[in-house]
Amino acid sequence: MEAIQERESVSSIASKHKVSPQQVTNWKREFKAGAELVFTKVGKIKQNSEEQERDKLLRIIGELKVENDFLKKSLK
Repeated sequence: MEAIQERESVSSIASKHKVSPQQVTNWKREFKAGAELVFTKVGKIKQNSEEQERDKLLRIIGELKVENDFLKKSLK
């Protein structure tokens, strides 16, 4: 992220993290090439997970409502 922000030179970032400047440049290039996919996949996975959890909870609520209504009728 430091390399992408470009607040420091690649050389200073590389020396700070004890890697070669070429490695930092490669990581930066790879990130820029696939950044859209990285954020899209994460967003979709998170969204799908949240939707699945919501669907699961709604299903449980529905089951409990049916059960509750059945028990109310049984008591009458």
